[in-house]
Amino acid sequence: MQAMVLGHPKQALQLQDRPLPEPPAGEVRLRVLACAVCRTDLHVIDGELPQARYPIVPGHEIVGEVEALGPGADGLCVGQIVGLPWLGGACCSCRYCIDGDENLCDRPQFTGCSRDGGFATHVLARAAFCLPLGASQCADPEHTAPLLCAGLIGWRALRAAGDGARVLGLYGFGAAAHLIAQVAAHQGRKVFAFTRAGDTAGQQFALSMGASWAGGSGEAPPEPVDAALIFAPAGELVPQALQAVRKGGRVVCGGIHMSDIPSFPYRLLWEERRILSVANLTRQDGREFLAAAARLPLRVRTTRYALADANAAVGDLRAGRLNGAAVLVP
Repeated sequence: MQAMVLGHPKQALQLQDRPLPEPPAGEVRLRVLACAVCRTDLHVIDGELPQARYPIVPGHEIVGEVEALGPGADGLCVGQIVGLPWLGGACCSCRYCIDGDENLCDRPQFTGCSRDGGFATHVLARAAFCLPLGASQCADPEHTAPLLCAGLIGWRALRAAGDGARVLGLYGFGAAAHLIAQVAAHQGRKVFAFTRAGDTAGQQFALSMGASWAGGSGEAPPEPVDAALIFAPAGELVPQALQAVRKGGRVVCGGIHMSDIPSFPYRLLWEERRILSVANLTRQDGREFLAAAARLPLRVRTTRYALADANAAVGDLRAGRLNGAAVLVP
């Protein structure tokens, strides 16, 4: 097998030949059909996540075909196509797992962070943490891969906004926002998109994906929003989002890492505005979102890269040269 390996933080990925692994008990070997590149991969590469181990094969938005079963890998069969997301394992015994909050597990495993991920031709996965895919999703791995994190974290952030949030502000219109804007529009919600100042191409892209207004992150929206979802890892967006939400509104931070939030006057938080974060995902999130996505006419914008071009994909994502998601197709 081949893998793009990160030896140490802030280094380029190196293409390596490795022996084909045999899956241990409870695990399967997947032949990677597609793996999207996520902003969280940038945080792993930059050494910003304390849970990361090195060397590591990044990548956690994986569509793969089951190629081999380890002992006790129940529920899957050889030839089946599944999704493998960020949450690669949980202890299933801590208070959070017992309460149904496995996204907050005390001893989690994260794909492409604490266990090798999908920037490779093959990957090992815990069978119980692979997600079922619909027929159309199995048939189109490239456009399904971004659903495994960008879609999932957007879905969890949308749920955190609350059913009563009919007007949404999306900050950072990348892979997650371009998917969840379509879901929100399908649900009858109004979407305002906030991009970098002057990013007219990004704003036009947002409008094409269902936003009814698009502007720079420092601009005031046409009306106060019920909830703001922040997907960009920029802490300075939190005070800006607080100024955009109505009384009683919510600001949901959707990333696993964000730069420091600057101080801001209490009046921005007053009137029962709330700031909350979204952490990881649960398997139930995955099952619910993938089932919903299979029913919706989602347009998933992707740019395809060969596995050996992973560094180019990472660079394009970092530089903001992408509309939608980068996807590695081995």
